[in-house]
Amino acid sequence: MTNPAEGLVDLLDLERIEVDIFRGQSPQESLQRVFGGQVAGQALVAAGRTVEDGRPVHSLHAYFLRPGRPGVPIVYQVERVRDGRSFTTRRVTAVQEGRTIFTLTASFHRPEEAAFEHQLPPRHLTDPESLPRLADEIRDHLGALPEALERMARRQPFDIRYVDRLRWSPEEVRSADPRSAVWMRAVGPLGDDPLVHTCALTYASDMTLLDAVRIPVEPLWGPRGYDLASLDHAMWFHRPFRADEWLLYDQESPIAVGGRGLARGRIYNREGQLIVSVVQEGLFRKLG
Repeated sequence: MTNPAEGLVDLLDLERIEVDIFRGQSPQESLQRVFGGQVAGQALVAAGRTVEDGRPVHSLHAYFLRPGRPGVPIVYQVERVRDGRSFTTRRVTAVQEGRTIFTLTASFHRPEEAAFEHQLPPRHLTDPESLPRLADEIRDHLGALPEALERMARRQPFDIRYVDRLRWSPEEVRSADPRSAVWMRAVGPLGDDPLVHTCALTYASDMTLLDAVRIPVEPLWGPRGYDLASLDHAMWFHRPFRADEWLLYDQESPIAVGGRGLARGRIYNREGQLIVSVVQEGLFRKLG
């Protein structure tokens, strides 16, 4: 069985079928739609493969337009919007079965020496090794993972550990603030290509962010009363990092209204340096 981290690297290794056209595989999953982080990560790979070396991505803005079908390849068409002295801009359109499912605009920046620096510190820096793995925490409560979750856990390319213990009862949920924090890292080495690490973290950034919207409403694991789907996603990359080292993802939802919930996150390394900022809006609807 392929190591899940190796599987993620393979998933992000797109096939170039023309100068600015790439094809990515979409694994056959039991999910109703392709995982949004996969599409965002692959689209960023496509954009990055058309940019000269020495210009890492500094921001991306993306829209999820239609749900993608698992098991069906996705074609990524790159438009070279601008190649400037300091900045490079790319626009990517993801097409599946002749329909646009996703668009992304990414900006790449030649590193410059900073005139000054500042950042907000993390709210807490715990020890990730002292926290239970997500699958183990769910097993401790449920006794065993449901079959579908067990399969997902075996293929999961990231080790996720919640800083605060999961809430399981309606009483715990009602008293909870819309905040969540997790430690995460790839379950194996990802190699030394900085673009792979950036795209792997883009993949992971969509895994838990909308949790913050649901925290005051229902337990995150178990029977669900609401369906959430990503509408858009934005990221700003501040410092270099490795996605196979521990990163703290501090997340909160300032508002949920009108069937949409906003979530934002800050990702720190173990030294407390802010490396990435994330904002996402999701659509939420009651099931049944």
